[in-house]
Amino acid sequence: MTDGGAGPAQGVTSRHERQLTPVERALDRGAHRLLAGASERGIRAGLIEFLVFGAKQAWACVFGAALLAVIVAARLWYPDDAVLARNDALTIAAVVIQVVMVATRLESGRELWVIVLFHITGTVMEIFKTDVGSWSYDGDGVLRIAGVPLFTGFMYAAVGSYMVRVYRLFDLGFTRYPRRWITVVVAVAIYANFFTHHFVVDLRWVLVAAVVVVWWPTVMHFRVWRRTPRMPVLASFLLVALFIWFAENIGTWAGAWLYPDQLDGWHLVSPSKLVSWFLLMIISVVLVTLVYPPRPPASADADGVRAGAHRVRLGA
Repeated sequence: MTDGGAGPAQGVTSRHERQLTPVERALDRGAHRLLAGASERGIRAGLIEFLVFGAKQAWACVFGAALLAVIVAARLWYPDDAVLARNDALTIAAVVIQVVMVATRLESGRELWVIVLFHITGTVMEIFKTDVGSWSYDGDGVLRIAGVPLFTGFMYAAVGSYMVRVYRLFDLGFTRYPRRWITVVVAVAIYANFFTHHFVVDLRWVLVAAVVVVWWPTVMHFRVWRRTPRMPVLASFLLVALFIWFAENIGTWAGAWLYPDQLDGWHLVSPSKLVSWFLLMIISVVLVTLVYPPRPPASADADGVRAGAHRVRLGA
């Protein structure tokens, strides 16, 4: 979770360090000391970059991984005859995880605002979707709103937590990012379609096309350690949607919620749900950019050596 190199990279490192929480800053400096003598080229250097990438991704997923672990543990070991309903226990556990994240400064107050936004938008959609029968939850427990257990909002919050932590940990920068007002319009249309498609025509494929058109030119730069790779931002949306689909399969297997076709026996969630998660990614990205405005990359890395900043014009 650290940066290497010297000279021009030091300014980038300072900016990056300012984004980290105190705990992450301590880990960053420890990793720097550990890897300071590592080679800059060759197989070993590539392996280190890969391991650092994996460590950062795991750290970004800490909230979601903890919540998913609790859901699986409740499925495997929570007693059916417990006085406290399983859904209520999951809600309490989710609150405890969130409190610990903030109290130990694993999350910043700024991130908490993003997570609250995810929690609210997700809970509103959950109330509607369960009412129209898109999916369902066990009826036990009292910590619920309109039949929706309160822990469900934390599942959306876990996506928000991942998004803002990735932004910080990888010091994300973007070239040719679309104007933010355009992305807000697309995100609002996507959110509305999650509701309106039950009553009028489903525009999801039109919205997918709009996403492709709007974000097609955008390239994401993500700093791992010494290297700053880049990739089309649309590819990153697809990858995140895929991993959420994997987590969704674990969650439905654990009985956290079920789709109508799973009521008679669990099976894999339809791959068609990847489209829904892809569109949800857009809402997630736009919410994050309201708190963390997209900015140009701090550096580029073509040869494994940190270079100077690349300035681009971003939309407001």
